[in-house]
Amino acid sequence: MKYISALFLVFVIAVIILVDSGNLPHSIRAIYDFPNGDKVGHFILFGLLNFFLTRALLSSFPAQPRGWLALSIGLVLALLIFLEEFSQQFFPARTFDLVDFFFSYVGVITFAFLAVIWKTPHRY
Repeated sequence: MKYISALFLVFVIAVIILVDSGNLPHSIRAIYDFPNGDKVGHFILFGLLNFFLTRALLSSFPAQPRGWLALSIGLVLALLIFLEEFSQQFFPARTFDLVDFFFSYVGVITFAFLAVIWKTPHRY
């Protein structure tokens, strides 16, 4: 799970850089080319990122309280999401949108819950 979370983090950063620079490939842009598709994208991208990071850290630190660890990861990610959304004001290809911000946070919360309740099968 550590490798998946690291790769997905790199993917999300790459998407942000491509969108900020106005160079997002049409194939990726087409995925969100429906009404409110960008909201779905925020929900899924940041939600999955939180899920993968939370699952990776839960498996790395099994003695830590699950809820506390998920909350810590979620808060750090929430701060980074805020900075990313706020920074959009400085890129001509982007627009600051509180609704995008909201859907990003709902994704983080939803997927954090899923990561905490996810049951990992025992290995024998």
